[in-house]
Amino acid sequence: MEELRNAGAKYVFLKTGAYRPADLARAILFASRYKIDLLTVDGAGGGTGMSPWRMMNEWGIPPVHLHSLLYQYAKHLADKGEYLPAIALAGGFAFEDQIFKGLALGAPFVKLIGMARAPIAAAMVGKTIGRTINENQIPVYIERFGGSKDEIFVTASMLRKELGDKKFEELPTGALGLYTYYERLAQGLRQLMAGSRKFALEYMA
Repeated sequence: MEELRNAGAKYVFLKTGAYRPADLARAILFASRYKIDLLTVDGAGGGTGMSPWRMMNEWGIPPVHLHSLLYQYAKHLADKGEYLPAIALAGGFAFEDQIFKGLALGAPFVKLIGMARAPIAAAMVGKTIGRTINENQIPVYIERFGGSKDEIFVTASMLRKELGDKKFEELPTGALGLYTYYERLAQGLRQLMAGSRKFALEYMA
């Protein structure tokens, strides 16, 4: 850590996976001891590119158990007055209800949900839709919404108004797909939080 800080690193992150409980305890202890800024605890179902498919989906402790252990370890350190980094959960999160559960399960220590595979899929779907629009080969199940970016992507009209016509037309459809996906997550999360009377992250529990 000292070497990284001296080299100019402003923020230092550590990402760990679905390992044994002892390894998770060691990771959070070292993150606390050496004042790491962010600890990400990934679980099976994550999208680490170098992992074999079966390992990615089924390796190690199931995420809900892993993240429950993380909460216990974090609380143990917090009760002793030790430093805790910001903590992120990851491991196959794709929808707003899963994000809500992850934040609630780790409250008040978990501040973030890490995602990779689902946003990448959204971007790739957006890119594919854009290609079918350009080639006039829109699939029937998409064509029922329309034949252009403005008709197919629900966030298009808002983005066109915000960015202006020129910048909007330069926007790749992959980016449009990603933005639309995140807007869906944000809206769904707002509804879940409002329905459970949790109007800010600090009230999640």
